[in-house]
Amino acid sequence: MSYTIRAYTPADETTWLRCRVLSFLDTPYFDDVLRTKPVSATPGPDLVAVDASGAVVAIMDVGIEGELATVDTVAVHPDHQRRGLGRRLLREACSRARQLGATTLDAWTRDHPGTLAWYRDMGFTESSHYLHVYANHYTAPEEPVRAVEQAGDGLRPIAAFLHAKLADEERLRGEYTRVHVCRRFALPLATSTPGSQG
Repeated sequence: MSYTIRAYTPADETTWLRCRVLSFLDTPYFDDVLRTKPVSATPGPDLVAVDASGAVVAIMDVGIEGELATVDTVAVHPDHQRRGLGRRLLREACSRARQLGATTLDAWTRDHPGTLAWYRDMGFTESSHYLHVYANHYTAPEEPVRAVEQAGDGLRPIAAFLHAKLADEERLRGEYTRVHVCRRFALPLATSTPGSQG
């Protein structure tokens, strides 16, 4: 199958959203559903891979602030994975980010083995960590109440998404059903060719 890597256009939004949802379904981001594509707050490449019909089958959105470029979204539709689309998008994003003055590309992601392996295979180095903690009434009714110290008058917490220090991981895993380690990966752009290791 042949694919084209190009800049995102507003006409891509519907298939961009579908690609993102289906790509995230079997990952710790399964419930991070969007109804519209976020507008990048900073200039940076928003890239897509499209199939012969023009449908988006892979995404790479990058925001740039000064010399730091950050991956906002990377996703490959499940029917099109393992065909090098992520690698191709990453190489193009790195090239464009360099042209815009970035010297480092970073990404934050949760503890999904396939995703962590991909970043490592692409040459990223892991550094900072913190926790994403979910407290959801439908998973465990007492979690949201425990997570929110004081709810507003007449309000009853049903779900909460919280950040926490990595040092608290063991305790929080004992208290909450869903805890993820969020990790920062970084790739120096001046000296690296993404994915040259594999």
